[in-house]
Amino acid sequence: MTYRLCSRGVSSLLTRATLRLSHPQLARYSFGAKQLLLSHNARNSWLLGRILNFDPPKGFEKFYPNASKKTSNKDSSKKENSDVNKREASGGDDGGGGGGGSSGKPPGDDWWKTLFENNPQALIGGAVAAVLALLFLMSERDTREINWQEFRTKYLERGEVEKLVVSNQSLVKVFLKNDPNKSQLCFTIGSVESFERSLEAVQQEMNIDPAFWIPVTYVKESEWLKEIIKAAPSLLIIGVIIYFSRKLSSGSRGQGGIFGVGQSTAKFYNKETSVKVRFKDVAGCEEAKLEIMEFVNFLKNPQQYHELGARIPKGAILSGPPGTGKTLLAKAVAGEARVPFLSISGSEFLEMFVGVGPARVRDLFAQARKNAPCIIFIDEIDAVGRARGRGGHIGGHDERENTLNQLLVEMDGFSSSTNVVVLSGTNRPDILDPALLRPGRFDRQIHLPPPDIKGRCSIFKVHLKPLKTELNLDQVARKMAALTPGFTGADIANVCNEAALIAARHLMPKVELTHFEQAIERVIGGLEKKTQVLQPEEKKVVAYHEAGHAVAGWFLEHADPLLKVSIIPRGKGLGYAQYLPKEQYLYSTEQLLDRMCMTLGGRVSEQIFFGRITTGAQDDLSKVTKSAYAQVVTFGMNEKVGNVSFDLPREGEPTFDKPYSEATAQLIDEQARDVINNAYKRTFDLLTKHKKDVEKIALRLLEKEVLDREDMIDLLGRRPFKEKSTYEEFVEGTGSEVEDTSLPKGLEGLQENGDEEEAPSTTIPT
Repeated sequence: MTYRLCSRGVSSLLTRATLRLSHPQLARYSFGAKQLLLSHNARNSWLLGRILNFDPPKGFEKFYPNASKKTSNKDSSKKENSDVNKREASGGDDGGGGGGGSSGKPPGDDWWKTLFENNPQALIGGAVAAVLALLFLMSERDTREINWQEFRTKYLERGEVEKLVVSNQSLVKVFLKNDPNKSQLCFTIGSVESFERSLEAVQQEMNIDPAFWIPVTYVKESEWLKEIIKAAPSLLIIGVIIYFSRKLSSGSRGQGGIFGVGQSTAKFYNKETSVKVRFKDVAGCEEAKLEIMEFVNFLKNPQQYHELGARIPKGAILSGPPGTGKTLLAKAVAGEARVPFLSISGSEFLEMFVGVGPARVRDLFAQARKNAPCIIFIDEIDAVGRARGRGGHIGGHDERENTLNQLLVEMDGFSSSTNVVVLSGTNRPDILDPALLRPGRFDRQIHLPPPDIKGRCSIFKVHLKPLKTELNLDQVARKMAALTPGFTGADIANVCNEAALIAARHLMPKVELTHFEQAIERVIGGLEKKTQVLQPEEKKVVAYHEAGHAVAGWFLEHADPLLKVSIIPRGKGLGYAQYLPKEQYLYSTEQLLDRMCMTLGGRVSEQIFFGRITTGAQDDLSKVTKSAYAQVVTFGMNEKVGNVSFDLPREGEPTFDKPYSEATAQLIDEQARDVINNAYKRTFDLLTKHKKDVEKIALRLLEKEVLDREDMIDLLGRRPFKEKSTYEEFVEGTGSEVEDTSLPKGLEGLQENGDEEEAPSTTIPT
């Protein structure tokens, strides 16, 4: 007869055999049990084999990862193995299974210690698994469930029943005479009354004296396992809430917190993970670069300053319009400092959990102090450093203000330390809290304005180096610097990249000068829309509109010289005109008025030639309105309003009150309208005088669609005013023709030898 035993059956068989056999008997039959398990299932045999502690037979070694770990003493190992074989052969009564030596200690007995010490979560998981396994084993009943008919015929009528116990009025436990202390059978009943009547009837049929009827006991038992299982979800939820609340409270103290939200998210840079940007890659902001280089030099050569009693500033704020190089300068510091560098954004301190912001600030500065000397860079610090009390927050908890308070304490408080420099960048230094800007925290405020023509030339030289071209880079840089007034470093980088993209689009082997000119038009005016279809009447209106701009600017002394005019749609506009503004920082009333007249030239031309106006002048009117109000409100250029200056609201920001009365507001509106009306009348008279010139320009535009400066000279003659167009003319009288990049003696060699210096040994904190 062949028996097929499943793994659960084998386990049950072994368990029952263990319970019923004495200690010597278990030892005597252990060898046979082992062979049975091995022949059935090798993997399950391994699990039970670790309990019985025996050596693996040949062919099953791969299922025993710890079986090969023996003691280092070869002789003692042989002796132990021989003792084990003798005990197994003689069926000794010590219960040993072999492989573990005379002490019975299985090989690899310390594996669980290493696992739980290195991974505490494994200990928790193991405990939970053990409890679940215990509950599962306890839930398995040793009793067999039968029905009433089987109970009557096989047990009751044969006289094998010792007693009956009715549990919870629904389950009857049957105790047999061969084992009166243990219930081996059970069956369910519908009601106690029916069960009693049936039991009484059967015993009467068997003619049993009532004095010897089977005793029936009624008990009320609580099935605690079922109750635990019912309450398990609620207990689990409560445990999870308590666990995460404790984690969150620890996170508010800077210990990581729930899911690690209290830990700083700053990126850590050292020699191995440093960025590739260096100070030589930053141009157009030499003054700001010198200030930043001094921070780096102090951290690398502190003795040079300590000997003179100097104290390095604790922080600096880099402010300026977008694209002027604030973040790029910070990258250069990270690449050049050769000290640990931590970079983080201001918005990363603010999360949905209360207390996360201050916790991350504490963790950030704790990392910096561990790796001192160290540099921290907080980009867009205005997200967390806004002036307190301006947000309209009434009562309750303000997470942003608490984060700012913690930042103030960390930068200059009782626990503040040296050799940690904090740099930050922002576009809005005017909204920062005054306590953040005071000396001792951010000692220096470094402003990065848009570069001048010399700075643009230096920036072009940096971005032209990677391009594949045969042009003279110095000449191209000077020409492009003269054609891009007001461009920031980001704009210049975009121009150089667009030039390379245009050359690749036309399968050109080299980048040519025309590609740079097209890239400038692309950045200023937008993408050229050759597929947009204009009706002949609309195209004519656009031609006369652009001609009015061109002629008005050509005959106004303080207007910007025209470089190119086109009626090919670009971006959102239907026409495009490129001018060459003067490189100046001060404007007179006459210069502002000429600019307004040139801007109104398109609307006036439509009125003269068509007797009606269109919506094409909307952008022009917006610029004129802003200029007029700036003259009256900000610059104090109006006699009736007087020499007063009020800040105009920023675009997109709501204004709830004005710093002047209603009467002054009405006067400002009247004077701004007068300025615009005067400029419109002057432009109308100018274009009426040069009506034929406007018509010539418009007809040529309808014919060629694009006119450059040479075409304007052929049609109108040379401009009757002196103007500048080349790089040399713009920088004439300003000292040297290029930007001064010389370094003070104390900083000489810092920029050239930065790559060769060894970085101090640093480790990333965990």
